[in-house]
Amino acid sequence: MTESFRRSGEYPQGDQQQSAYTQGDQQQSAYTQGDAQQSAYPQQPYAPAHPASSSSDYSTPSASSVNPEWPPPPAYEPAQQGAAPTALLTEPVSPAPAAPRKRAKGPLALLAAVAIAAAAVGGGTAYAFQELTGSDTVATSSTSTSVVPTSEKGTVAGVAKAVSPSIVEISATSNAGQSTGSGVIITSGGEIITNNHVVSGASEIKVQLSNGKSYTAKVVGTDSKKDLALIKLEDAPSGLTVATLGDSAGVKVGDQVVAIGSPEGLTGTVTSGIVSALNRDVTVSTDESQGQQQQQQGGGSGQWPFEFGGQEFNGDTGSSTTTYKALQTDASLNPGNSGGALIDMNGNIIGINSAMYSAADATSSSAGSVGLGFAIPINTVKADLDTLRAGGSDS
Repeated sequence: MTESFRRSGEYPQGDQQQSAYTQGDQQQSAYTQGDAQQSAYPQQPYAPAHPASSSSDYSTPSASSVNPEWPPPPAYEPAQQGAAPTALLTEPVSPAPAAPRKRAKGPLALLAAVAIAAAAVGGGTAYAFQELTGSDTVATSSTSTSVVPTSEKGTVAGVAKAVSPSIVEISATSNAGQSTGSGVIITSGGEIITNNHVVSGASEIKVQLSNGKSYTAKVVGTDSKKDLALIKLEDAPSGLTVATLGDSAGVKVGDQVVAIGSPEGLTGTVTSGIVSALNRDVTVSTDESQGQQQQQQGGGSGQWPFEFGGQEFNGDTGSSTTTYKALQTDASLNPGNSGGALIDMNGNIIGINSAMYSAADATSSSAGSVGLGFAIPINTVKADLDTLRAGGSDS
């Protein structure tokens, strides 16, 4: 039962003092109203206020018998007898909890789901976004993004498995004969990046995918000054595996790398090594006939001629040349690797293989890679893509 408090002098003092809630023969609770109402408090027998009174009946008090200083009756119906007493002093009522927010539906929810699914994909995010937005979007990433599954990360086998499907063999036929090189698929629409010297002067280009199927391709644009060319498959199939272009600015000397190409027409050959040096000034010929003479019949006996440190290697570079900054690697490169990929251990393309050294007097028993290979940095390639798509600087 909640206590009641009274102010000093509220009730008569002395022999006539009684409880504020104790009534005489004629009194009842101030909270009793009407014939059908009962006291908010459990009724108890009341002691008579005056011993001389002989009446034992209880009746409703008149208005004059109610103390004017008593609190007024509540504005609500009192609790029924037997219910828990109502506190006069109570804690503040807490607001009702907010209704749960409904989950977004429609396009907003779909975009959120795509965003979440895309965050879980990791290195495949760029490729997934490319598939949603268009076939001519190049998948790019920093070198920290891994295309290789976590269980195989950092292994040559993991890199080869992830990237090999995006590397192709290119056979170019011209008046000078046939040359073989490699290329990298950069869009699901069938765009392939390769070396200019692989396809320069070609009248027909055939591309063999990693699954062995061959398609005809056409030249989109060439840039002989950077030894780059962009070709595109005619009637490209769906489901092409697109390579992820990394960031060659983050490459360091000593980084492990993997090279994939078709040396001597051996499709999908994988070799590995390290980055031996950065920013090598490599000079190559821009004369298309020079390249065709050096690479015939599956790569031929010659190499693509290049110049470094004032000396010519693998033949005469001719009078028309261009120089670019190259990554040097000791990964084994041979004729036919030109236009193929140099890849970091996360599976990102960091360079396009373009030149390799072999001794000029090499015999069949001593011919082959001696660990001096060069690749065009992938940042140079990315910066040149718009030019190549517009026909190239040679158009």
